[in-house]
Amino acid sequence: MSSPEVSTDEWGISLTWLDDFDQEQHPSEQTLQALRTVIGTPPADLDQRAPLVLATGDAVTLPSGQLVCEDGTTLDVGGPAGELPLGYHRLVPAEGPERRLIVSPGRCFRPEPLREWGMAVQVYAARARGSWGTGDLASLRTVREWAQQRGAGFLLVNPLHGVAPTLPQEDSPYLPATRRFRNPLYLRIPEVPGADDVLTPADHAAAAELAALDTLDRDAAWTLQRAVLRRIFDAAQPQEFAQWRAEQGAPLQEWATWCLLAQQHGDDFHDWPEELHDPAGPAVAAAVAAQPDEVAFHAWLQWNLQLQLERACDGMTVLQDLPVGVSGGGADAWAWQGVMADGVTVGAPPDEFNGLGQDWGSPPFVPWRLRLADYEPFIQGVRATLAGAGGLRVDHVMGLFRLWWVPPGKGPTEGAYVRYPWQDMLNIVALESHRAQALVVGEDLGVVEDGVREAMADFGILSYRLLYFEEDAPATWPVEAMSAVTTHDLPTVCGLVDGTDMAEQQALVLGSDEELAAARAGMLAKLGVRPEMTGEQAVLQAHEKLAQAPSALLCATIDDAVLAVRRPNVPGTTTRDNWCIPLPVLVDDLGETASAEALAEELGSAVRPGGAA
Repeated sequence: MSSPEVSTDEWGISLTWLDDFDQEQHPSEQTLQALRTVIGTPPADLDQRAPLVLATGDAVTLPSGQLVCEDGTTLDVGGPAGELPLGYHRLVPAEGPERRLIVSPGRCFRPEPLREWGMAVQVYAARARGSWGTGDLASLRTVREWAQQRGAGFLLVNPLHGVAPTLPQEDSPYLPATRRFRNPLYLRIPEVPGADDVLTPADHAAAAELAALDTLDRDAAWTLQRAVLRRIFDAAQPQEFAQWRAEQGAPLQEWATWCLLAQQHGDDFHDWPEELHDPAGPAVAAAVAAQPDEVAFHAWLQWNLQLQLERACDGMTVLQDLPVGVSGGGADAWAWQGVMADGVTVGAPPDEFNGLGQDWGSPPFVPWRLRLADYEPFIQGVRATLAGAGGLRVDHVMGLFRLWWVPPGKGPTEGAYVRYPWQDMLNIVALESHRAQALVVGEDLGVVEDGVREAMADFGILSYRLLYFEEDAPATWPVEAMSAVTTHDLPTVCGLVDGTDMAEQQALVLGSDEELAAARAGMLAKLGVRPEMTGEQAVLQAHEKLAQAPSALLCATIDDAVLAVRRPNVPGTTTRDNWCIPLPVLVDDLGETASAEALAEELGSAVRPGGAA
């Protein structure tokens, strides 16, 4: 199996790497020492205690003993592993420590043949009639119904993960408090069971005011929605919820407990009283006992989110986005203290697009501690993100191989790469994909080290290709890929063509006029469009070129479909209204939007037998 060639120290830190210009770089001694201190020294018997992860058919010799399968059955083992049942088991050797044994199919689920078109949707921006300030899961259902009727095979959505139930609300969907649960702002309030008995004309009027704003106001939306949701909860709790809550077990209780404590003490657990730092401690148990209804309320929100997500997807593949990490003071960081590198953040080294590098604000897992935790934090995040939707997009998939660690108190130029047990992690993704019958795409944009794409192909993970980035003609792109024109972090076609995006970058001082003009000219050339084209002409021209790609998945953004000018996010900015820009068209009106209909026909014709590729 292919693997990246690396040079690392005993802490797993890369001693060299190639930058964006193929120049060899080296971390400073200060960086190495700082990261080594954070990583620490694993126990001498780590390899005997950490999970043994293998794919079906791997030539592995097991010690004599018993395998306790996850269904409760036992098998006598010893010698060549042979064919073992897929899943998460316990290996109990006759001698030595017990350990987890994970058996993977070795490849992700993939329907065959696969040739589909679909739409990328920033759900929060996809407002509809009846939305309460932001786009929601009912809006997603409307988009799905429109796309499905026109032959689309999938949707791709932004991360839907939960944030702290406090103010201010986190705007970025890529910095959640958890990767295991969802954000209640995505609920369509009138569709919550019991809402009809509680909602008042004043509630609807307040929601209509929020829905009319030019920029999303999550703080106002959550303030209104939380108050109304609590009234609905207090009025009635269906028996189905109690049963569902019991089935979810400890992880849901842990999330709901963190929400309670965050409301009382703030969204960063480091600032809480010391006795609340231990999730299993007596002070936390006492806090839950004092307000059991509040804990139940946050669990109830998750039940409603699952119900509405199931209705939103309803048989269509919806690729949910797995962000690189979580906030350093959030629920997952609280639950897995010691597994995450406290004080360290991840990001990217300087490149030709960002000479200062990037800091994404999330703490990384310490690789050896993740292994010692049986990979459970990673497993739960992948499983929860896959649940109920049939697809997964792994943001910055290169992070399963290595992550750029920024030491405490330092900037991203002073970081270094830390290696991860990528084969174990990809086997886990493959197992969860197989169980959920879910397609997996890896976002492999930017600097990709040798061997990564080959490993992705070995594990059945689709690559990602962008018309804005690729030098080769789309007809030469790989079949094993999802291909698109742009993403949420890059200009929309209309914003590129009319110069609006460049003007915004100039105002934000993200480069010299000459640099920004050259970048714009290069993107226009790759799209095959001319500045004098109308936005609609340019969108169709770009997607006509995209349709020449033989890739398994062709993806347009809903922003381009409705001729949006402003992109959802400009990376590296703090003064712009990132993640708060609604679509200029209500999703109820997609069927009457000529540009959306034309785009659907263009990509639909490409994937039909005898189409463009």
